[in-house]
Amino acid sequence: MSDDVDDFAELRGLRATSPQAIAEAAAQRVRRPLLADAGDRLMLVAADHPARGALGVRGDGGAMADRYELLRRLRTALRRPGVDGVLGTADVLEDLLLLGELDGKIAIGSMNRGGLQGAVFELDDRFTGYDAAAVARMRFDGGKMLVRIDPEDPASVRTLEASARAVDELAAHGLLAMVEPFLSKRGSSGSVVNDLSTAAVARSVAIAAGLGGTSAYTWLKLPVVEDMEAVMAATTMPALLLGGDPSGSPEETYASWGRALAVPGVRGLMVGRALLYPPDGDVAAAVDAAVRLVRTGVAA
Repeated sequence: MSDDVDDFAELRGLRATSPQAIAEAAAQRVRRPLLADAGDRLMLVAADHPARGALGVRGDGGAMADRYELLRRLRTALRRPGVDGVLGTADVLEDLLLLGELDGKIAIGSMNRGGLQGAVFELDDRFTGYDAAAVARMRFDGGKMLVRIDPEDPASVRTLEASARAVDELAAHGLLAMVEPFLSKRGSSGSVVNDLSTAAVARSVAIAAGLGGTSAYTWLKLPVVEDMEAVMAATTMPALLLGGDPSGSPEETYASWGRALAVPGVRGLMVGRALLYPPDGDVAAAVDAAVRLVRTGVAA
């Protein structure tokens, strides 16, 4: 803990007095291939929730509000064997850069965080984070976009158009485009609800896969649903599984991930809250179990 206190004090000092240190750290970062060979899988940690105002985990609405606690948990996760990298917004990735945690890791920049959780404009997923030029400038490995589509909301087409443009711009830089699609709607309370039926997720995959003028660099980030075989039959693209806000027991969650990881085309996990904020607080054990699943198909 004392090391963290000292490191965080240095981090604050750099941000206040040496903003150029971020670009310098990005230029010096040791990079790695996305995949070393065709049989490889990825284990990535997601940490872009706060920028959309989504701070809750398992009913605790402010679980992710403490940035220092989030960084401690991210450091623990990234240092575990078998963890390949992280997804985050600029503030998070730049903190990790300055802390020296991104060497040899994959770094994915989160692009559209404009659809704030609970806002009347939540489904207007404007690109308020990274763009392709910024991802390339920082020497990161790709960009991720959330593509929520409400068939009854005319504004959804703006998200589709912006996402298609981002797919093309990332491809022009030779960078991965991670597309996270959902069919969504407003629930009776006004909150946005994602349709997690197999048919809806498969349809969202078909739409997302067609975005842009090339799919050469497109990957998908998909929820785990009942019939992942049918979902993955909708595309030839590689996919990572997302965790979402966990509700069941870790054992149930790992079991569902294990079944989905066995489906052809699934290339690993990109999980945040379920691993960073496990019920027992043991981040290292939660991450290790997920890594074992990705590498061997067995959690324990």
